[in-house]
Amino acid sequence: MSEPSTRPPPSLGQTVPLVMPLYSSSVYTLPDLDALDRVMNAEAPGYIYARDAHPNARRLAQLLAEDEGADWGLVTGSGMAAITALVVATTQHGQRIVASNRLYGRTTQLFSQELGRFGVAAEYVDANDLEQVEAALAKGARLLFVETMSNPLVRVVDIANLATLAHRHNCLLVVDNTFATPVLTKPLDLGADLVMESLTKMISGHSDVTLGFVGGNDADMLPALTAAVSIWGLASSPFDCWLAERGLATLELRMHAACQNAARLAEWLADQANVTRVVYPGRLDHPDHKLAPEVLRGGFGNMLCFELDGGRDAVNRFMRQAPGIPFSPSLGHSATTLSHPATTSHRYASPAERRRQGITDGLIRLSVGCEDVEAIRHEMKKGLQ
Repeated sequence: MSEPSTRPPPSLGQTVPLVMPLYSSSVYTLPDLDALDRVMNAEAPGYIYARDAHPNARRLAQLLAEDEGADWGLVTGSGMAAITALVVATTQHGQRIVASNRLYGRTTQLFSQELGRFGVAAEYVDANDLEQVEAALAKGARLLFVETMSNPLVRVVDIANLATLAHRHNCLLVVDNTFATPVLTKPLDLGADLVMESLTKMISGHSDVTLGFVGGNDADMLPALTAAVSIWGLASSPFDCWLAERGLATLELRMHAACQNAARLAEWLADQANVTRVVYPGRLDHPDHKLAPEVLRGGFGNMLCFELDGGRDAVNRFMRQAPGIPFSPSLGHSATTLSHPATTSHRYASPAERRRQGITDGLIRLSVGCEDVEAIRHEMKKGLQ
């Protein structure tokens, strides 16, 4: 992880602000048309209109690119905006996307419902079945899209082998790295062509930001992505970028603490009455337990799921009895929160699709924070009574 001091904010005479300033201006002035041309032609540094670029987004993108091992990066207005930008910039009418059949619900909706209107088809595969993936790629595909750790049941994919298959069939591998963050995984180092993050989650870490990120190493992709962000209005807020940079500074500390808490909670939950299933890559019974250390470094993540005997009614009782574990349909806050995938992230999936993925009415997704683990257990005990 890069240190904030490696790229200081702009100097002010003989002094440099310790914290990156917030540039709230939506537009910038120029002395003449020649200066405009130099900025527009990338012959001189500068900014014109914040939808195209602004200092806080550029600074955050540089820091994130360093952390991801990318040559370049772009910040967008949300994680979904990042996915939209990369799809718009890399696909066209008549092309196909091969995607994991375990994705965040809105990503699946984008691929299934929206892209079809523009003539881009999507085929879903079990990303943990390499033969199935290759069979789909052999039909021709522009993108292979996977999540490092799937939402919500934290299935871990073999990024290196998926990259080999994708490149064998002239396909780009795109990895949503939101659950892992660059602290645990750097998909580009494992062969991925593009990495995206929902900065709203662990990277910002305080539930006060909505942003996304796309990074890569192929410089030829950058102009099309930059244009997509501007033309489609996928740009970011300077204030959100400023806040996210603050969160990025503590990401590594928070992730390691949260991973340790999650590992301890997973084992504790497995011994609790009324808990019928615990899903966490660090447990021996997780289907990807052996693969996970090859993909994840220094921990198995801060996300886990557990299932309560009694379905939706049991989940409601848990929420009412344990208000100190807030029901918050997102993830990545510095403190522990929970979500209910069947009615939030996968609300619009069919009942059959939720059954296929193992998303039951009694399943709770826990985003474990970095507070004292005994405090988390104490509150969860009340919910499990």
